Amino acid sequence: MLPTQIRRRAITAFGGALLVAVAGCASTRVSRIEPNAVTDLSGRWNDTDSRLVANQLIEQTLAAGWTKRYTDTHGGEAPAVLVGGFTNRTMEHIPVGTFVKDIENALISTGAARVVASGAERGDIRAERKDQQQNARADTRSKLGQELGARYVLAGELQAIEDVEGRERIVFYQVDASLIDLETNAKVWVGQKKIKKYIERARFTL
Repeated sequence: MLPTQIRRRAITAFGGALLVAVAGCASTRVSRIEPNAVTDLSGRWNDTDSRLVANQLIEQTLAAGWTKRYTDTHGGEAPAVLVGGFTNRTMEHIPVGTFVKDIENALISTGAARVVASGAERGDIRAERKDQQQNARADTRSKLGQELGARYVLAGELQAIEDVEGRERIVFYQVDASLIDLETNAKVWVGQKKIKKYIERARFTL
């Protein structure tokens, strides 16, 4: 056998052995962490962003004083708020349903307002209430016509701008929100939260 052929076979064999060794060392590791831990892997919108933005938007809107004005003119009663849709206008998949739930949780936690069920949720609840009128004991039936009507709707949209150059990337998120008086259509508060992330891909090394 010629020396060149021997060297080629040796290199091929070595490469195959190296791949087997690497594959043998590779494994999947899973570690449990706290749900509220701040994490960033890809730089994309994640649960930390959703939670922090929701909390900060609620802080902003309550600081505007509309809850106090309502309470003062309605015998101390807290206003009822419907957290409506938040439209995802970014190019990435963002679970806006989770974001809406984070906003509801943040608002309820303050005790400054009451959060009413969404349209989809109300449909299921009304069906249950109607069923109770026929099938539940009289003393346990939920009464009809006692729903709490929302006075305000909180809704908005999410937008993103991405700038990429080589291994570096900047992702800018902007969340805009408005609180609208259902009776007058007047916007009683408008706010926004911005997030800017710098992501750098590591160089590939052997």
